[in-house]
Amino acid sequence: MTAHRVLVVEDDHGLRDVLKRGLVDEGFDVSVAVDGMSAVRSMTGAGADVVVMDINLPDSDGRDVCTALRARGIDVPVLFLTARGGLTDRLSGFAAGGDDYLAKPFHVAELVARLQALLKRAVGPAVAVHGDLRLDPSTHELTGPNGSSHLSPTEFRLLATLLASPGSVVRRSQLIAAAWPQGAIVSDNTLDQYVSRLRRKLVEVASGASLDAMKGVGFRLG
Repeated sequence: MTAHRVLVVEDDHGLRDVLKRGLVDEGFDVSVAVDGMSAVRSMTGAGADVVVMDINLPDSDGRDVCTALRARGIDVPVLFLTARGGLTDRLSGFAAGGDDYLAKPFHVAELVARLQALLKRAVGPAVAVHGDLRLDPSTHELTGPNGSSHLSPTEFRLLATLLASPGSVVRRSQLIAAAWPQGAIVSDNTLDQYVSRLRRKLVEVASGASLDAMKGVGFRLG
């Protein structure tokens, strides 16, 4: 079985070495970057299956680096490392396109468990089909009669959950449980932002597609 590739983006030499040794011992193929610029360069080159990114980098904010990766169509899971675990910090990380966070100090065993969960989620279900729509888990690509659109891991999980119950209302709590890590505090506004992005992408690939909000309850894929 091929080892999962992990990119560790951390400027602290000691912590970076600890993370690399711990992840290699767990069977991961680990590469490292010391700042945001080298992280983007690495991900647009050989790439990785998952990224562990410190938020406080010497040349940039890790959340901005994540946004830059998403803008380049790089949609692998990103786990943020942060010295600040407050609600605002967590929400800003999710809004930037991150998939999980881990507050310092932490145990490598917890990091490994979270990475394994992210990789399992990223695989997703088999190809899902609904009418003219096709959702491919191997590419995170949504395809319709008007073309295709790449989805972030969070967008993919949200849409896969909606596609599993076409025509039925999926409750907000179900969507949050499916798309974010257990224990994540996700505001209604954050979920609404992701649904709004999904709605735009759905209309782009299939003009007749609809994603309707059921006020106070959830959403329904038409």
